[in-house]
Amino acid sequence: MSKIQCPKCGTIFDVDENDYAAIVKQVRDAEFNQDLADRVHLLEQDKQNALALAEEKSKNELERKLAAKDVQIAAMKTEIAQKVAEANAEHDKQLSELRNQLAQAQAKQQLAVSEAKAPIERERDELKAELAQAKTRQQLAVTQATTVVEKQRDDLANQLKNQEYQQQLQLQATKDKYESALRLKDEQIAQYKDLKARLSTKMVGETLEQHCENEFNKLRATAFRNAYFEKDNDAHTGSKGDFIYRENDDEGNEIISIMFEMKNENETTATKHKNEDFFKELDKDRREKKCEYAVLVTLLEADNEYYNTGIVDVSHRYPKMYVIRPQFFIPMITILRNAALNSMDYKRELAMIRNQNIDITHFEENMENFKTAFARNYELASRRFKTAIEEIDKTIAHLQKTKDALMSSENNLRLANSKAEDLTIKKLTKGNPTMQAKFAELKSQLPESTSSHTDQEVS
Repeated sequence: MSKIQCPKCGTIFDVDENDYAAIVKQVRDAEFNQDLADRVHLLEQDKQNALALAEEKSKNELERKLAAKDVQIAAMKTEIAQKVAEANAEHDKQLSELRNQLAQAQAKQQLAVSEAKAPIERERDELKAELAQAKTRQQLAVTQATTVVEKQRDDLANQLKNQEYQQQLQLQATKDKYESALRLKDEQIAQYKDLKARLSTKMVGETLEQHCENEFNKLRATAFRNAYFEKDNDAHTGSKGDFIYRENDDEGNEIISIMFEMKNENETTATKHKNEDFFKELDKDRREKKCEYAVLVTLLEADNEYYNTGIVDVSHRYPKMYVIRPQFFIPMITILRNAALNSMDYKRELAMIRNQNIDITHFEENMENFKTAFARNYELASRRFKTAIEEIDKTIAHLQKTKDALMSSENNLRLANSKAEDLTIKKLTKGNPTMQAKFAELKSQLPESTSSHTDQEVS
């Protein structure tokens, strides 16, 4: 805190550093503006004085040369007059001859005067022409300097306009490019989501039971000619499944039987059910209807990765029971049917071995080998289905990150566009004394109306 006394009223008041700095800045700016105006005025006076001095110098030099030539002419006239007087006084007797000589001398005198005046007048005219040319060159130089300054101003303004236009074009092109890439990524995300939805179920306007029945009927005539696949309408035991699949060989022996239960998430109540809620009832229906296998086709717990990996074996809780998604409906029947067909071959071989009283050791080994191979094939199939689902999820996550990055780049483009729109000549010349001096000089040389328009452009 400092104390300052007013020089006019003598009042003493306190000022802090900010007030003091503001006062100093006002004084410094005022002095700088006054000094700048004085220097501009002095430069203008120096230019006018230089022009006047050059003109005066040229005029004095011409007058000096003309005076010197007049002196030479007067001296020659005096010398000629002296010679004529001497000739008249020397020989009176030769008057006629002298008259002739005088006539000749007068002729020579006139010729000499004419010859002497001609180069002097010619030189005078040349000096006048040089003076006029000097004035013309001076005016031309001033005009050229003004034209150059105006051209530089116009070029700079055009350059700035072109830069702003190029920046706008570049920003628009970059924005269009990222918007196009963003739309492409959104379409890819939608495609992958739709692909995953189709992998989960291909139902369009139909129930899960109708979907499974339609899928089976598509292949019934070619792959399942001897198969029975109908709804379970027998409820005498108090419950029933949805569909029963049975298949017999040409001799009437049962190859395989499967009890199917379909559970759609849309069929549930407000309270969400779990798949394991239906295991017990399904196992009961399988045993009562004398089916070998039980399969739950479900859309419940759609976010549970355990059931989304492929064919899920839950025989550790209920024998010969599996849980699948709708896309594995036909593959599940095929796997169990092929296994049963292989089992039928083993059964026939067992009968032949028993009829021939052959040891059944090899049959048991083959059976174990079949079980091992079946388990291995099932594990490979389940692993591949799980890998496919994981890859799709990873692709969706990657595309989502790409979308977030593009949204972030759009914000940066918006900030860059704001900075470009806020760009002015005043900010460009900040901290550049040379450019500031050029604009100040240009402002002082332009007319008042043009200077006002230029101030608006610079601000």
